[in-house]
Amino acid sequence: MTSHSDHRGRVLILGGGLAGTLAAAAVAPYCDEVVIVERHALPDTPTPRRGLPQARHAHMLWSGGADAIEDLLPGTIRLWLDSGAHRIPLPRAMVSFSPCGWYRRWHEPEYAVDSLYLIGAGRDLIDWGVRTRLLADSRVRILTAEPLRLLGDRTRITGAVVQHGPGQEEHLHADVVVDAMGRASRTTTWLSDIGVPAIPETILDAGVTYASRLYKAPAGTADDWPAITIQPDARMPVPGTAGSIIPIEGGLWQVSLCGTRGGEPTSDPERFEEYARTLRHGLLADFLAASEPTSPVSLTRNTTSYHRHYSKVRMPAGFLAVGDAATALNPLYGHGMSVAALGARALRDVASRAGGPTARGFTRRAQREIGRPAAAAWLLAAGQDMFFPGTRGKKPTAADRVTSAYTHRLIRTAASSFTVAEALTQVMTLQAGAAALAHPRVLVEAIRGPRLPALPGPPLTAVEDGVRQGRAPSPSG
Repeated sequence: MTSHSDHRGRVLILGGGLAGTLAAAAVAPYCDEVVIVERHALPDTPTPRRGLPQARHAHMLWSGGADAIEDLLPGTIRLWLDSGAHRIPLPRAMVSFSPCGWYRRWHEPEYAVDSLYLIGAGRDLIDWGVRTRLLADSRVRILTAEPLRLLGDRTRITGAVVQHGPGQEEHLHADVVVDAMGRASRTTTWLSDIGVPAIPETILDAGVTYASRLYKAPAGTADDWPAITIQPDARMPVPGTAGSIIPIEGGLWQVSLCGTRGGEPTSDPERFEEYARTLRHGLLADFLAASEPTSPVSLTRNTTSYHRHYSKVRMPAGFLAVGDAATALNPLYGHGMSVAALGARALRDVASRAGGPTARGFTRRAQREIGRPAAAAWLLAAGQDMFFPGTRGKKPTAADRVTSAYTHRLIRTAASSFTVAEALTQVMTLQAGAAALAHPRVLVEAIRGPRLPALPGPPLTAVEDGVRQGRAPSPSG
């Protein structure tokens, strides 16, 4: 029988999505039990689940996030790859049209190991892989129920009330309660109900609408295809539009198109490829014309960015917010999953140093550390979003304009400088912070500016260009 002195704590996680399961992985080694409360039944296979409408859109799991997940749950990347996911090395396997033109696909010797990469996979596969690896830990269990409110007071949270069915409530007690309910979270209201001051919040809404569709990859391209992105240009006095093709499992391309306020796509399948033709370059539309759609168009408008400043309020002990429940990012930049993973790894590190979640001041320290990668990603996204026409929320300051001008010069220089391209890719993949862009070598290159002529068109291989022109690859590739 476990004595009181051996008690390592019970953690209750509200929400069984990616942020919740990664948080469970972070604290499980330091707990007696972790209970994940999820309102919808979670599938045992990589199939769609209720409560995750964004799963139908392209997801970019950058190497910073994927490495963090692998650190928390070893073997997850191999499970994804064995299930059909793609490991796409960067920048050599990305065709990207920036606000300043086409990036080069560098093949530098130091990139031989391809440490910077993107996981090409559907969200259902990504979540299933994490869940499968997590549930191998006997300390973790999932409870299907709906969270109703928090237990405790303004000084300490002691659990939550959940509902199994009409009139079937249960009080679940825990040493720590983690809000991982994403954009649907209601805990700010629940905290207010028990006397916690309002959580300060920064909101930025560029009015982004997403339209996505699955396409069957042309014959001969399913196993070796780059990620393709057409980026918006926030300097232009018109709505920003963007699009991407991400190769995923099952021989499919996940195609997402998006536009800011005033330039939104629709769910009309007849207008999907027409909208792709209106992007800043027609490359995506060319590839879509050479492939075949296999799904209807899915539309999402709930993309407002917000950053809840939990560290600015005296929070009750025993409460944490992770993932979109704390900071929700414009999905245009593909940082949401990686930020959740990096936050979970930070949570793990705090638990390790503290000796577990029952340590005094644990949740205060953990919330601060979880917030660091979220704050960094927020700055990257906000630095562009605030310049789109019609954006609501924070307005650009003089400092924001100086930063934007420097970033633009870096992007322009990156088209002909491996040093700058490497730094931008490290920051984009969240394997380095924004400070990497101020490294002396990068500053020198930025001052010099571009030293090679701009590429006249997309940097495609012969096979890729053949597909673009409607020619099937030869059997030899």
